[in-house]
Amino acid sequence: MTGTLSGALEARNIPAKGGQLTAEFKGTIEAPDKVLKITRIDCHYHLTIPKGKREAAERALNTFERNCPVAQTLKGCVEFHHEWTIQEQES
Repeated sequence: MTGTLSGALEARNIPAKGGQLTAEFKGTIEAPDKVLKITRIDCHYHLTIPKGKREAAERALNTFERNCPVAQTLKGCVEFHHEWTIQEQES
């Protein structure tokens, strides 16, 4: 998932390599029909961006899932929840 997100950020001239973008993922496993399956994935992204790029970064974060091959493959089977922490820094 971070590959698609880093591409969306880089397209907006927001660096996403070298530690500027990290992520934590947590899966919820349930057994709705007595068979274990992943039902939810919580994604928390930590992003360090240049000052003045917050709006562009949030736009990328809000829209990248529709182009993410993992999310699109699992759509309808697994619920995704995305949140992020953005830290702006001076150039």
